Amino acid sequence: MNSVTLSLCTGAQLSRAQLFADFLSAGMAFYMIDTPQRQAMFLANVGHESSRLQYTTELWGPTAAQKGYEGRKDLGNTQPGDGSRFRGHGLIQITGRANHAAARDRLRARFPDVPDFVEHPEQLADPRWAALSACDYWDMRRLNTWADAGSFDNVCDIINRGKATPAVGDSNGWADRLALYKGARSALGLEPL
Repeated sequence: MNSVTLSLCTGAQLSRAQLFADFLSAGMAFYMIDTPQRQAMFLANVGHESSRLQYTTELWGPTAAQKGYEGRKDLGNTQPGDGSRFRGHGLIQITGRANHAAARDRLRARFPDVPDFVEHPEQLADPRWAALSACDYWDMRRLNTWADAGSFDNVCDIINRGKATPAVGDSNGWADRLALYKGARSALGLEPL
């Protein structure tokens, strides 16, 4: 995918799209995010989750929600400071010690030279790993299946809420995700919604 198309699909400035275009193209090809429908849904969510490819590390306040990361066993945050250390990294924010380890292990099974994201969580914010981890997350959650079924709402729910929900539009940032999806559909030559 060229950087101009990536910019249109994610709402990113061209300079940011240029930084990620090759890595996202390679990752999407590897993980078979290879139809316009799959790509539009994937890139709209990547655009939203990363604030249009601006951030590969979660901005830290800490907010009340972020303070809640500390000590969360479901995230694997068992050591003091894990909440901040394992804040979201990557284009689809991977949060928590356990999820950083899982991303490392899944990527190591597929690619050489994957850093240890538990020892160095900030390396998951590197453009290459930020892009590949987003593609891997998409694959791990089997989101191509939902994309092929045309269920953008369920894709957004799974990325944002961890599971599909019966309500439409209840994922965080729904309006923005939907606007990006409409733009991505147009950029990729799909019919308007």
